[in-house]
Amino acid sequence: MFGIGMPELIVIMVIALIVIGPSKLPDIARALGKGIAEFKKATQEIKESLEIDEELKEVKEDLVDSVSGLKDVLDSSDVTAAEEKTKYKDYDEMLQDYEKMKSESEKATPADESAKKAEAEEKQVKEEENTPDGRG
Repeated sequence: MFGIGMPELIVIMVIALIVIGPSKLPDIARALGKGIAEFKKATQEIKESLEIDEELKEVKEDLVDSVSGLKDVLDSSDVTAAEEKTKYKDYDEMLQDYEKMKSESEKATPADESAKKAEAEEKQVKEEENTPDGRG
């Protein structure tokens, strides 16, 4: 324990028995035992508190790393947003580009509609062929 061997412990107990007396010795031993138990409990709580503080420190470092990673991503997205802002010099250029994209998408739409109509007609013909009396 504290470098005290059995012979030294016996000497201490004999001296305590002589000084305190046999009637009060059990009460003092109980109080001493409770005091030691409280001391151990307090040191255990301190250890747990230090471990929690260490874990919190690690979590905080992980969080800081994550946030710095997000900051880098946001900074790079700000650059692309700035590039988009400078893509058009004025409103007229942007409007012309929009009209061009709109007309291209409208040209593709009628072809898509005619293809859908042809598929629907083929489906209807197949359904009529599959009916036993030849009617829809």
